Amino acid sequence: MSEMQTGEARPTGWVGWGAFAAIMLIVAGGFDLLYGFIALFMQDSAYFVTSQGGLFLFDVQGWGWWHVISGALLILIGAFLFSGATWARVIAVILVIVNALGQLALLPVQPWWSLIVLTLDILVIYALTVHGKELEHLG
Repeated sequence: MSEMQTGEARPTGWVGWGAFAAIMLIVAGGFDLLYGFIALFMQDSAYFVTSQGGLFLFDVQGWGWWHVISGALLILIGAFLFSGATWARVIAVILVIVNALGQLALLPVQPWWSLIVLTLDILVIYALTVHGKELEHLG
């Protein structure tokens, strides 16, 4: 039977974009876990930032827990992306959008790193929204 008769779509060469997105989420989640654990084990550390006469104090412990949780979620969702689950693609896009918004907030502080991560976020969103359906063929 032909492809038209069975109703099954065959994966194209673009399926690699979906795998790229999944791998990027797993790698980013690994880095988030690493940063989070480093912050959690540095018990007495804090960041002080001055801005136009104001002083801001950042709690490193809270920052560490945020990264541990988000890192674990990114790794988990990245792994589920290989199954081709639609819910995993939706959650992955939401997590990447949240990450991109965080990078926009850090743009004045870390411009080059933020631009690199924003570029990767855009590529992952593109891969999951345009070619993510083809991930079903990997599983």
